[in-house]
Parts: sequence; structure tokens; C-alpha cells
Amino acid sequence: MTEKLTDALRNVALAPLLENGWALTEGRDAITKTYVFGNFIEAFGFMTRAALVAEKLNHHPEWFNVYKTVEITLTTHDAGGLSDLDVALATRMDKMAS
Repeated sequence: MTEKLTDALRNVALAPLLENGWALTEGRDAITKTYVFGNFIEAFGFMTRAALVAEKLNHHPEWFNVYKTVEITLTTHDAGGLSDLDVALATRMDKMAS
């Protein structure tokens, strides 16, 4: 079972993500980000690449897509909040989107 981030690790691990557009989700221990692409094909391509990474990590995002916008929320449900898996997936998604 994946462990929830400790307070000490949390601040260090989340800092680069928060600087890169991720935000803490109000009312829950999660992070969220909205990506806007040039069109639907680019957004769907990003989601496809992200899905392959998520499957390898066995860690799946909550996401919502409309046309060229993809809204993502990450949390580790079985850990009860944010874990290293969320940090890893968010970091990989940022690299894929750039």
C-alpha cells in the first residue's frame, strides 16, 4: 500500500509542482491543474500518453476533457491523500504537455 506524504516530504515534493501551475484542491488532499492545448486532437493525444504512464504506475487520474481543455485532479485514494505516485504522475504529465 502506498503511503501518504509526510508533512516534511510534502512541502519539498509539491513545491516544484505548485510553481508549475498545479494547485492544492480545496476541501481535499489533492492537487489539480488545467491544461489547454491547441485543439481536441492535441488534448486527446496528451490524455492518451498520460494514460499509458498512469497504467504503468498503476495510478489513475481523475480528469475531465472538453474540446482542447483537460482538467486533472490527483490524489491517492487508498493512502487517503497525496503520495509519491501523485508527484510522479504530475511531473510526467508536465513534461508530456510541454
